[in-house]
Amino acid sequence: MTEEIQENTEELQENNEETPEENNSNETPSIEDKPQEEPSTEENTSTEDKPQENASTEEPSTEETPTEEPKVEIERKLVVPGEIIVSAEDHLPGDFTRNENGQIMANRYGLAETSSRVVRIIPISGVFEPRRGNTIIGRVEDINFSGWLIDIGGPYSAFLPLMECPRFINRNNIDEFATIGDVLTMKILGVKKGSVDLTLKSRGLGKLEGGRIITINSHKVPRVIGKEGSMINLIKNNSQTEITVGQNGFIWVKGEADGERKAEAAIDLISRESTASGLTEKVEEFLKNYKEGEN
Repeated sequence: MTEEIQENTEELQENNEETPEENNSNETPSIEDKPQEEPSTEENTSTEDKPQENASTEEPSTEETPTEEPKVEIERKLVVPGEIIVSAEDHLPGDFTRNENGQIMANRYGLAETSSRVVRIIPISGVFEPRRGNTIIGRVEDINFSGWLIDIGGPYSAFLPLMECPRFINRNNIDEFATIGDVLTMKILGVKKGSVDLTLKSRGLGKLEGGRIITINSHKVPRVIGKEGSMINLIKNNSQTEITVGQNGFIWVKGEADGERKAEAAIDLISRESTASGLTEKVEEFLKNYKEGEN
């Protein structure tokens, strides 16, 4: 019996000695597994890059959304007094038109223009009708102690008072500022029966030195100016001239002699073809092919 007990105790001792080794072997892998977590951090960095890729894809979306301003279509046609232009149901009467029995009718001979539901007539004949605020060009035809008598065309007499000049002028030397034959650009201050009062108290007004004066029918001035000044700027750029347009039909042109003649020829074309469609293209082609003596 004693031998068996000794054998059992020896086995137990052997087992106890083996278990720490097994435990150590089991624990070491757990310690060695910790460094294996490093690849996970690399995966995280790759995921952090994803928002940058999304940001780069979002940039073109903001650039690819241009907003286009709606174009306002303007329709024009030649009409005579009393002619029905359009129904008043969807339109409003403007200059030289009236609403009669639900119809917009013409009061003047000219071009009917429809823009943003408003119908107006651009007259192409008749005398100049002065209005307060009009910018006009005139020529001094007489002087008295209180100002200048100005020729602005038409049946109206116009007067520029001394007090409407932008600086002090000695009454004894009034002709030093402007004398007979001088050309000035002015504004209409007021309109009375048969007479017009003028002023120089505004920006861009004053004496026009040199150059030449071209006279057209005042009702054709809008065609010479064009939409937002497009026509007059076309003439300026192609003739290399300075041009000032008076609403009374007086146009001042200054530049080299050949440029002045080119501008005058273009203005004459507009005056003759004021009712034609595609007028801008005609003038553009005319200026491109202009040769003095052939037009």
